[in-house]
Amino acid sequence: MASLNQEFVNLIIEQHLNREILKGQFGLEKENVRVDQDGNLALTPHPAVFGDKNENPYIKTDFSESQVELITPPFNTIEEAFSFLEALQDIVTQELTDEYLWPSSNPPALPCEEEIPIAHMNDPFEDQYRIELAKKYGRKRQLLSGIHFNFSFDDGFLRKLYEVSKSHDEFKTFKDQLYLKVARNTLKYRWLLIFLTGASPVFSKSYIEQCVSLSDHLDTESRFFPNMNSLRNSVCGYRNEKPYYVSFNSIHEYIQDLQYLVQSKDLLSAKEYYSPVRIKSAKGDNQLQSLLENGIDYLELRMFDLNPLYKNGISLQSMKFIHLFLIYMLLKEDEPFNKEEQLQANLNVDTLMIQGIYGKWGGSDSSATMQEKALELLNNMQEMMKTIFPESQQQIDLIEDQRKVIFNPDLSFASILKSEINGSNFLQYHLTKAKEYAKQSIETGYKFAGFEDLELSTQLLLKAAVKRGIRFEIMDRDENFILLQKGDHKEYVKQATKTSLDSFSTVLIMENKIVTKQVLRGQGIQVPEGTSYRNIDDAIHDYELYREKQIVIKPKSTNFGLGITIFTNQFTKEDFEQAFKIAFEHDRTVLLEEFVLGKEYRFLVMGNEVVGILHRVPANIVGDGIHTIEQLIHDKNKDPLRGKGYKTPLEKIQLGEAEKMFLKNQSKSIVEVPDKGETVYLRENSNISTGGDSIDFTDEIDASYKRIAVLAAKASGATFCGVDMMIKDINVEATDQNYSIIEINFNPAIHIHCYPHQGVNRKADDKILDLLFGNRS
Repeated sequence: MASLNQEFVNLIIEQHLNREILKGQFGLEKENVRVDQDGNLALTPHPAVFGDKNENPYIKTDFSESQVELITPPFNTIEEAFSFLEALQDIVTQELTDEYLWPSSNPPALPCEEEIPIAHMNDPFEDQYRIELAKKYGRKRQLLSGIHFNFSFDDGFLRKLYEVSKSHDEFKTFKDQLYLKVARNTLKYRWLLIFLTGASPVFSKSYIEQCVSLSDHLDTESRFFPNMNSLRNSVCGYRNEKPYYVSFNSIHEYIQDLQYLVQSKDLLSAKEYYSPVRIKSAKGDNQLQSLLENGIDYLELRMFDLNPLYKNGISLQSMKFIHLFLIYMLLKEDEPFNKEEQLQANLNVDTLMIQGIYGKWGGSDSSATMQEKALELLNNMQEMMKTIFPESQQQIDLIEDQRKVIFNPDLSFASILKSEINGSNFLQYHLTKAKEYAKQSIETGYKFAGFEDLELSTQLLLKAAVKRGIRFEIMDRDENFILLQKGDHKEYVKQATKTSLDSFSTVLIMENKIVTKQVLRGQGIQVPEGTSYRNIDDAIHDYELYREKQIVIKPKSTNFGLGITIFTNQFTKEDFEQAFKIAFEHDRTVLLEEFVLGKEYRFLVMGNEVVGILHRVPANIVGDGIHTIEQLIHDKNKDPLRGKGYKTPLEKIQLGEAEKMFLKNQSKSIVEVPDKGETVYLRENSNISTGGDSIDFTDEIDASYKRIAVLAAKASGATFCGVDMMIKDINVEATDQNYSIIEINFNPAIHIHCYPHQGVNRKADDKILDLLFGNRS
């Protein structure tokens, strides 16, 4: 077995390309079948919520209507690709009704062949292709699912390597030959990857009758072959009817061989060539033509099982090892890979499936076992790491972990799964896993994995865009500035609701509370009485005018409840002055308004519609007779739905000056122990951003108030806004005396309506996309 190409390795070291070789682009494609609550194949159509199955770049249909395919874009790191796949898993799971994503490569409980629904692609060629595949391979076999690992080396690294290698070929040819070498080596030694990642050792009795009849059984439901770790990679798995030879020596030969197989009717089309490694072009729909014209852009490795031990179907550790394996395939000596060598590589996989890791390796050293050859490969990989990255202990440890599995096959994924299934059965074990992963997806459904640093409203909008197949690009991460694109239609969006649909003057109207009140009054809408101050001395001078009244002191142009103080009980001159000091920290002009009786409700207006209404309960704790107010705040903030910076549905309760002053006005302090069951409020204003709780009232409030909210939005010219309204009785129709609009807010947070403390998801994220791109219905 050839070791490293020392000349190549020396070139990498001498030219300081050590770190460059680790760079690349990574993508994943994952297939899952959908099942019902009992683990039977779901016979329902591909969910319409994901839009056109031919156009959505992230969520597609595979062979069957029951088979979902999740596709990540290419990313610069393994972690980003892994997180995006998790996000896709969450998005799909959250839209399924009484169904689950089956976590195994091996199909669930299957009906008879004719009842398995073939995908309808609304494309005559694609529809006929799937029908022909069903006839040729059987529908049950076509339901075998897997995960594809897409990889390309960093283009900058390849160009530097090209320059220092002093190749006489043009860059395209140089790059093609490099990828072809990696493909050849990977095909030859893929059996090692299959052993280390194989995770489909047990299958259902409802699978293909011939395979079931030859197998052993764990129980009345579960079937297996003694040494097989991957049904999908076995003769009972997903492969062509017979081994076809396709040359990987050059692009020209590769294309020529595939065209011959199609012309001779061996293959329905070139994409029916189920090679465990495919060379791919990223340009154009016709792969063969694009490969010829543009060359190879990346490799697609297709031999990986879904791993039921992981929610994503693959572990980060496996992905990182696959990456190191591909780097090794680049740096090791090139070896012959003619027709005989290709056949032997296929036989090695079959030997692994039949005899396991202790079987005889079929190669130049036929006396060696596959275990011995696996250890030799891993030793060479470690040599590579120590030579090129002498200080990279993490990668060396990763290889060492794989060595432990080779030494002790009981540590392999397949052995662990077989052992765990033996305590249950194939169907029940995987159905339990499916439900467990679905629960995880739903519990953290507000997050977009990999983008948790963005404001939560932006995360939700991005997830909604992915769901319906709208591509996105992060323009400025710190500013939550994104680009959404569907076809030629582009929309630039900041913080979810700052869009092209609202003019700058509209934003200025809503931002300026003095102007807002005048605009609303002009439409006959009720607003609080009050006055404005531009310096603190004038405000303090008027203390005597207001000391017996209920008032609100707030900055003119703030948002999110910042700088607001509300007095509903007696207050001192010092309290009055402190409230103005807090407000003046946020604006040069401060408003003093009458406190309007009633409860406050946030109306989310989008277009000409009230999408959601929330009553926001001010930040509060409930006493237990034991702990202090400060301790109870600390305990309530442990709720995982609470965080900071609008990245969770609820915000943590703060204990700043505003809260302490509010407690003081109730003759309380942070060290007081409230009675059991006593509710203590920390603020008068009920903003979620200051720790409040959100309760949905969209269906309870009289329609007259909704009409007023829409009218207020129209008065300011707003498409998206939050209307804050005080209402005395939500069941009584609005009059001039029983409500008042206290604010209109531009850039309203949508996450509080999608994930209220109490109530249903009002799908505000979808509504934004409806207004920007048109309603799908």
